[in-house]
Amino acid sequence: MSERDVDAELVARVQRGDKRAYDLLVLKYQRKIMRLLSRMVRDPSEIEDVAQEAFIKAYRALPQFRGDSAFYTWLYRIAINTARNWQAASGRRPATLNAIESEDGETFSQIDNLTDINTPESAMASREIVETVNAAIAGLPEDLRTAIVLREIEGMSYEDIAQSMGCPIGTVRSRIFRAREAIAAQLRPVLGGDSDRRW
Repeated sequence: MSERDVDAELVARVQRGDKRAYDLLVLKYQRKIMRLLSRMVRDPSEIEDVAQEAFIKAYRALPQFRGDSAFYTWLYRIAINTARNWQAASGRRPATLNAIESEDGETFSQIDNLTDINTPESAMASREIVETVNAAIAGLPEDLRTAIVLREIEGMSYEDIAQSMGCPIGTVRSRIFRAREAIAAQLRPVLGGDSDRRW
Protein backbone atom coordinates (compact mmCIF):
# COMPACT_ATOMS: atom_id res chain seq x y z
CA MET A 1 0.00 0.00 0.00
CA SER A 2 1.47 3.36 -1.03
CA GLU A 3 1.71 6.43 1.21
CA ARG A 4 -1.03 8.05 -0.82
CA ASP A 5 -3.27 5.01 -0.27
CA VAL A 6 -2.58 5.07 3.47
CA ASP A 7 -3.44 8.78 3.59
CA ALA A 8 -6.59 8.20 1.53
CA GLU A 9 -7.71 5.52 3.99
CA LEU A 10 -7.04 7.81 6.97
CA VAL A 11 -8.89 10.67 5.26
CA ALA A 12 -11.86 8.39 4.57
CA ARG A 13 -11.90 7.39 8.25
CA VAL A 14 -11.84 11.05 9.31
CA GLN A 15 -14.68 11.83 6.91
CA ARG A 16 -16.67 9.02 8.58
CA GLY A 17 -16.12 10.68 11.98
CA ASP A 18 -12.95 8.97 13.26
CA LYS A 19 -11.06 11.84 14.92
CA ARG A 20 -8.18 9.57 15.91
CA ALA A 21 -7.40 8.99 12.23
CA TYR A 22 -6.79 12.74 11.88
CA ASP A 23 -4.41 12.59 14.84
CA LEU A 24 -2.40 10.05 12.85
CA LEU A 25 -2.27 12.39 9.86
CA VAL A 26 -1.15 15.26 12.09
CA LEU A 27 1.59 13.11 13.64
CA LYS A 28 2.71 11.98 10.20
CA TYR A 29 2.98 15.47 8.69
CA GLN A 30 3.55 17.77 11.66
CA ARG A 31 7.34 17.82 11.33
CA LYS A 32 7.25 18.51 7.58
CA ILE A 33 4.70 21.29 7.99
CA MET A 34 6.71 22.87 10.82
CA ARG A 35 9.85 22.72 8.68
CA LEU A 36 8.03 24.30 5.74
CA LEU A 37 6.59 27.04 7.94
CA SER A 38 9.97 27.75 9.51
CA ARG A 39 11.02 29.06 6.11
CA MET A 40 8.02 31.36 5.87
CA VAL A 41 7.38 32.61 9.42
CA ARG A 42 10.00 34.93 10.91
CA ASP A 43 9.21 34.40 14.60
CA PRO A 44 10.05 30.85 15.77
CA SER A 45 7.54 31.19 18.61
CA GLU A 46 4.78 31.72 16.03
CA ILE A 47 5.56 28.68 13.86
CA GLU A 48 3.67 26.26 16.09
CA ASP A 49 0.62 28.55 16.17
CA VAL A 50 0.58 28.88 12.38
CA ALA A 51 1.00 25.10 12.01
CA GLN A 52 -1.83 24.46 14.44
CA GLU A 53 -4.05 26.90 12.55
CA ALA A 54 -3.19 25.13 9.27
CA PHE A 55 -4.08 21.73 10.73
CA ILE A 56 -7.37 23.11 12.11
CA LYS A 57 -8.24 24.60 8.72
CA ALA A 58 -7.41 21.30 7.04
CA TYR A 59 -9.57 19.38 9.51
CA ARG A 60 -12.53 21.71 8.91
CA ALA A 61 -12.08 21.46 5.12
CA LEU A 62 -11.55 17.69 5.11
CA PRO A 63 -15.23 16.86 4.44
CA GLN A 64 -14.83 18.60 1.05
CA PHE A 65 -11.51 16.87 0.23
CA ARG A 66 -12.16 14.73 -2.87
CA GLY A 67 -8.73 13.17 -3.29
CA ASP A 68 -7.97 14.87 -6.62
CA SER A 69 -4.46 15.44 -5.27
CA ALA A 70 -2.42 13.69 -2.62
CA PHE A 71 -3.43 14.61 0.94
CA TYR A 72 0.02 16.05 1.74
CA THR A 73 -0.10 18.25 -1.38
CA TRP A 74 -3.47 19.58 -0.27
CA LEU A 75 -2.20 20.06 3.31
CA TYR A 76 0.95 21.88 2.10
CA ARG A 77 -1.20 24.28 0.12
CA ILE A 78 -3.31 25.02 3.19
CA ALA A 79 -0.14 25.54 5.27
CA ILE A 80 1.38 27.89 2.66
CA ASN A 81 -1.84 29.90 2.44
CA THR A 82 -2.16 30.02 6.24
CA ALA A 83 1.38 31.36 6.54
CA ARG A 84 0.73 33.96 3.85
CA ASN A 85 -2.48 35.05 5.57
CA TRP A 86 -0.66 35.24 8.90
CA GLN A 87 2.05 37.41 7.33
CA ALA A 88 -0.51 39.69 5.70
CA ALA A 89 -2.69 40.00 8.80
CA SER A 90 0.21 40.87 11.04
CA GLY A 91 2.12 43.00 8.53
CA ARG A 92 5.13 40.74 8.78
CA ARG A 93 7.69 39.95 6.12
CA PRO A 94 8.69 36.37 5.27
CA ALA A 95 11.32 34.76 7.44
CA THR A 96 14.99 34.74 6.69
CA LEU A 97 16.49 31.31 7.04
CA ASN A 98 18.67 30.97 10.10
CA ALA A 99 20.13 27.64 9.16
CA ILE A 100 19.54 24.80 6.76
CA GLU A 101 19.18 21.62 8.74
CA SER A 102 21.91 19.09 8.09
CA GLU A 103 19.43 16.73 6.45
CA ASP A 104 18.27 19.56 4.20
CA GLY A 105 21.83 20.36 3.20
CA GLU A 106 22.20 16.86 1.82
CA THR A 107 20.16 17.84 -1.22
CA PHE A 108 22.93 20.14 -2.43
CA SER A 109 25.66 18.26 -4.30
CA GLN A 110 28.51 20.55 -3.24
CA ILE A 111 27.70 19.90 0.41
CA ASP A 112 27.59 16.16 -0.23
CA ASN A 113 31.04 16.28 -1.78
CA LEU A 114 32.52 18.21 1.13
CA THR A 115 31.01 16.23 3.97
CA ASP A 116 32.90 13.10 2.91
CA ILE A 117 36.18 14.74 3.91
CA ASN A 118 36.52 15.24 7.66
CA THR A 119 39.03 18.06 7.88
CA PRO A 120 38.73 21.47 9.54
CA GLU A 121 39.06 23.11 6.14
CA SER A 122 36.25 21.06 4.64
CA ALA A 123 34.06 21.69 7.68
CA MET A 124 34.63 25.43 7.32
CA ALA A 125 33.99 25.30 3.56
CA SER A 126 30.84 23.27 4.12
CA ARG A 127 29.60 25.77 6.69
CA GLU A 128 30.32 28.64 4.28
CA ILE A 129 28.37 26.87 1.53
CA VAL A 130 25.42 26.28 3.85
CA GLU A 131 25.45 29.92 4.94
CA THR A 132 25.66 31.09 1.32
CA VAL A 133 22.81 28.84 0.21
CA ASN A 134 20.83 29.91 3.27
CA ALA A 135 21.31 33.60 2.48
CA ALA A 136 20.58 33.06 -1.22
CA ILE A 137 17.30 31.27 -0.48
CA ALA A 138 16.32 33.91 2.08
CA GLY A 139 16.91 36.63 -0.52
CA LEU A 140 14.64 35.06 -3.14
CA PRO A 141 11.18 36.45 -3.82
CA GLU A 142 8.53 34.44 -1.95
CA ASP A 143 7.25 32.53 -5.01
CA LEU A 144 10.76 31.38 -5.97
CA ARG A 145 11.69 30.59 -2.37
CA THR A 146 8.56 28.50 -1.81
CA ALA A 147 9.06 26.56 -5.06
CA ILE A 148 12.72 25.76 -4.38
CA VAL A 149 12.07 24.79 -0.74
CA LEU A 150 9.25 22.45 -1.74
CA ARG A 151 11.39 20.86 -4.46
CA GLU A 152 14.87 20.67 -2.96
CA ILE A 153 14.16 20.48 0.75
CA GLU A 154 10.76 18.83 0.94
CA GLY A 155 11.40 16.65 -2.13
CA MET A 156 8.00 17.26 -3.71
CA SER A 157 7.35 16.52 -7.38
CA TYR A 158 6.75 19.34 -9.84
CA GLU A 159 3.11 18.24 -10.13
CA ASP A 160 2.60 18.36 -6.36
CA ILE A 161 4.29 21.76 -6.13
CA ALA A 162 2.03 23.10 -8.88
CA GLN A 163 -1.02 21.91 -6.96
CA SER A 164 0.33 23.26 -3.65
CA MET A 165 1.13 26.66 -5.10
CA GLY A 166 -1.97 26.84 -7.30
CA CYS A 167 -0.11 27.50 -10.55
CA PRO A 168 0.71 25.64 -13.79
CA ILE A 169 3.59 23.17 -13.79
CA GLY A 170 5.45 25.31 -16.34
CA THR A 171 5.41 28.19 -13.86
CA VAL A 172 6.81 25.89 -11.17
CA ARG A 173 9.63 24.76 -13.48
CA SER A 174 10.42 28.38 -14.33
CA ARG A 175 10.46 29.43 -10.67
CA ILE A 176 12.70 26.55 -9.68
CA PHE A 177 15.06 27.26 -12.59
CA ARG A 178 15.27 30.94 -11.66
CA ALA A 179 15.80 30.10 -7.98
CA ARG A 180 18.59 27.63 -8.84
CA GLU A 181 20.25 30.21 -11.09
CA ALA A 182 20.14 32.83 -8.33
CA ILE A 183 21.56 30.41 -5.76
CA ALA A 184 24.24 29.16 -8.19
CA ALA A 185 25.31 32.76 -8.83
CA GLN A 186 25.79 33.26 -5.08
CA LEU A 187 27.67 29.95 -4.76
CA ARG A 188 30.15 30.50 -7.61
CA PRO A 189 32.53 32.73 -5.64
CA VAL A 190 32.45 30.30 -2.69
CA LEU A 191 33.11 27.31 -4.94
CA GLY A 192 36.01 28.90 -6.75
CA GLY A 193 34.20 30.84 -9.44
CA ASP A 194 33.55 27.89 -11.77
CA SER A 195 30.73 29.31 -13.88
CA ASP A 196 29.74 25.88 -15.24
CA ARG A 197 29.31 24.30 -11.84
CA ARG A 198 25.68 23.68 -10.89
CA TRP A 199 24.02 22.31 -7.79
